Amino acid sequence: MDDNTQLVDDDPASLVATVLEEEAKRQAEQAARSAEKVLPDDLLPGVGAAQMSLGEAARGGGYFMMLLLPLIAMAEEMDRLAIAVLAPDIQKTLNISDTTLIGIASFGGIALVLGAVPLAWLADRLSRVRIVTIATLFGAFTVLLNGLVVNPFQLFCARVAVGSAQSYKTPVHNSLLTDTYPIQARARVFGVEGLARPVGLLIGPFIAGGVADIAGGDEGWRWAFVVFSLPLALLSMLSLALKEPKRGRHEQEMVLGKELDPPPIGSQIPVSMSAAYARLKKIKTFFYICVGIGTLGFALVAVPVQLSLLLENDYGYDAFKRGWMLSLTWLASIVAIPFAARAYDKAFRSNPTRMVRIGGALIAMYGVLMLVALRFHDPLWMIAGISLANACTSAAFVCVGPTIGAVAPYRMRAQAFALVPVFIFLMGGFFGGLIAGAISDANDERTALTVVAPPAAIIGGALFVYGSRFLKRDISLAVEELLEEQDELKRMSANPDDIPLLQVRNLDFSYGPVQVLFDVGMELKRGEVLALLGTNGAGKSTLLRAISGLGIPDRGVVRLSGRTLTYVDAEVRFKHGIVQLRGGAGTFRELSIRDNLRSAMLATRKSDTDRDSRIDEIMQLFPALTNRRDELAGDLSGGQQQMLALAMALLHEPEVLLIDELSLGLAPLVVQELLVIVEQLKARGQSMIIVEQSVNVALAFADRAVFMEKGRVRFEGPARELAERDDLVRAVFLGGEGG
Repeated sequence: MDDNTQLVDDDPASLVATVLEEEAKRQAEQAARSAEKVLPDDLLPGVGAAQMSLGEAARGGGYFMMLLLPLIAMAEEMDRLAIAVLAPDIQKTLNISDTTLIGIASFGGIALVLGAVPLAWLADRLSRVRIVTIATLFGAFTVLLNGLVVNPFQLFCARVAVGSAQSYKTPVHNSLLTDTYPIQARARVFGVEGLARPVGLLIGPFIAGGVADIAGGDEGWRWAFVVFSLPLALLSMLSLALKEPKRGRHEQEMVLGKELDPPPIGSQIPVSMSAAYARLKKIKTFFYICVGIGTLGFALVAVPVQLSLLLENDYGYDAFKRGWMLSLTWLASIVAIPFAARAYDKAFRSNPTRMVRIGGALIAMYGVLMLVALRFHDPLWMIAGISLANACTSAAFVCVGPTIGAVAPYRMRAQAFALVPVFIFLMGGFFGGLIAGAISDANDERTALTVVAPPAAIIGGALFVYGSRFLKRDISLAVEELLEEQDELKRMSANPDDIPLLQVRNLDFSYGPVQVLFDVGMELKRGEVLALLGTNGAGKSTLLRAISGLGIPDRGVVRLSGRTLTYVDAEVRFKHGIVQLRGGAGTFRELSIRDNLRSAMLATRKSDTDRDSRIDEIMQLFPALTNRRDELAGDLSGGQQQMLALAMALLHEPEVLLIDELSLGLAPLVVQELLVIVEQLKARGQSMIIVEQSVNVALAFADRAVFMEKGRVRFEGPARELAERDDLVRAVFLGGEGG
């Protein structure tokens, strides 16, 4: 009695100690696994490579794209400050207020951000150079429309159209430059592109004001938009000569020694936007850079607006003077960007993390310089200080392109680049504008800038620096994906008739910070039935989720008949034949059996006759349900509900049928009935993966078995061999169900 009491007394403390010990062990193991995934520097593409001049890079990838894309970007930037410069004349012509004009201009920026994501989705599927041509020509047309408007609503539509036309630039230009030019000079290539913004913003206001003055009259401003549209139209015609680069070619050459043969058109399942975002979010370097950029966005979007108001309210400058003074704040950037780009390329070759840390330090320096500049009341000194601050962010942003290009999977690079402006404007810009506006209304613009800009920059820079620690690991994972893809292509080429129906390789999966699956690999052949066994919490159900697309893995690949679908949404996988039967709750209890079956067919395009015929065909497998079609599903026994759920899944003619916990909680007699159905499906050639808690049941139907323990595969082979492994069989019986 005393011993039992002592045991109870010790239980809470013992339990806490055990939990802490297990958590410490888990973190240590996870840290060790992360360290193992970091490859030596000589295996990271671009690291330790020989120095390459910008001229050599241009000769390798071509001068044309390196010059044309920045010219297009510069022409588009020239239009952005035209509204500010021409604001008084536009207001007189259209009879609109400052608030209305600012609101209209803001919506153009929103359209620019929101359009980036869908255009990036297209860019990862279609020819990017043709997107450049079409978008640039459309941009020329929309800029021209700005000069033809006769009322505020038309101006609103024209500015939204301009923003939409320019939204392709970040994802498409950056992905094209990444795939066209070698890694050793990539930062300098991005530096050339980065110069377009300050140059365009510097000369745009002068051109806009000069053209309006030359045209003369109250409506001379219209000719400025006509002039801005002409170079865009010309550049769109020149872009027809651009050649589409192969995606990921430089990484493939440096890692594999050659380019991979591209898969036949239509053979690969496209990456979806939601799956791409879910995957990119798991790349820690990318995540922290985007969050850092979003934090910096609190300042980047608020500063131009508040600075313009400051110049008006404190100094009484008109729109034209404000416009050219704002353009001068980008003058130092033209000098800083080339130096930063050269430093980044050098840093990447020696230590990639150093490149990102330099970028983070420059962002933090932006905050410090803004704080100093705002202390000057002389406008020239203030503008000079802000120009130096802008030079820091312009230089820092040059490292973003090479970093994203290094860590993002090459099939979704455009979508990765598209998320950068989303974080800047929607995450940081929107809230930063609201906060700065509120502070400005309560105090003044100088106070608002002082409160918002420095903290946002310092925190954003710190996030860059923190994210840099994961860069080598993320590059290593990208290299690992290339090596795995090469190995699989070789195997498929050598044995084209022996391609698995379903393949999982090197799969890691986490729920938040907790990793559940570790380097999981398995295969399913056509017509095969695979039993998935394991201890409680082994990760069996999680593996099914990763296969069916209900979760995106941290690492690894899932293939169907040789086609990669790792980053494909669950509904797309469903259409391609991966159907999962969820254990325990696969029916609608309030509907009849007949309506359950019909509901399962709603998404199909079959006629009512074909649907009824398919239902009748499947119901032949389930005689216990055939004559009860008008009964509610909730009135069925647990085994009968499982049969109905299975019938609903089979209606979709699955390539791969995933069944989670076939016999869980069912009576032995019902399990026998289900086994008969499974045997019939097996005879028909249905490929299945079935999570099963009972070894005896699994051995009754399975051709092969996979045994998992603590998120790892400990056995994969013929089911009869599993029966001979007493240690694994005991683990299943003692571990219970779940996982």
